[in-house]
Amino acid sequence: MAQKKQGSEAYRPDAPRAGGLPPIVGSALAAAILLIAGGGTFAGGYFTNAAVDDDGGGGGPSATATAPPGAQTAVAQATPTPPVRVSNPSPDDDPFWGPADAPVTIIEFSDFQCPYCGRFIAQTYPQIKQQYEGKVRFVFRDFPLSGHENAQKAAEAAGCASEQGKFWEYHDILFANQQALDVTSLKSYAGQLGLDTAAFNQCLDSGTRAQETQKDYQDGISYGVTGTPAFIVDGLLMIGAQPFANFQTAIDAALQSGG
Repeated sequence: MAQKKQGSEAYRPDAPRAGGLPPIVGSALAAAILLIAGGGTFAGGYFTNAAVDDDGGGGGPSATATAPPGAQTAVAQATPTPPVRVSNPSPDDDPFWGPADAPVTIIEFSDFQCPYCGRFIAQTYPQIKQQYEGKVRFVFRDFPLSGHENAQKAAEAAGCASEQGKFWEYHDILFANQQALDVTSLKSYAGQLGLDTAAFNQCLDSGTRAQETQKDYQDGISYGVTGTPAFIVDGLLMIGAQPFANFQTAIDAALQSGG
């Protein structure tokens, strides 16, 4: 927590002590308790959505990632985890942009209702695409947190759009409308893109994409993904809404080493 400047109303080093604790210590202790209770992780100036989303963005205060049967449950992280190497991460057959044989592959595990994923799309994603298009293959895989009530169906809907060759267009609409991801809205977005709405609605209502979404989630857990957004950059796992500089460092290093 940033300390208030001297002279501000909140900064009073001469104020009476409550319960025997200096006010600065008391404030720090209270902040620590709130952070731990909220399950948030703070790293490099960013709060990660480490399996708990306390933003109130559709999932409420406990948007936890509950693993499908047979997978390890993702838990809230009390402390940030440094980037770690992942052995042979698979892009599966999921949507990607960029050359299939690009020297560097970035695999994102994301949740369409996650506000930190939305922040990444708005702030960092365009910079990656502009600076490294042609040099990276960017793969999107699903990691819907169970506390985000619309995340699972949104992921399935994006899969249905992918079947009609419109994944990235649909992806962009979902992140631009994170507060409107109910089934009715998901179907209306298909119409806006000119998709075959009858085929799209049948795909979404039948749940045929649920198994694929679950496989993405299980793979993410096996790679050590504990929250969203998460990225595997040339085998290096990075969790949280990372600033562009972090991606730049990882991508440039991978390009220099030959990918």
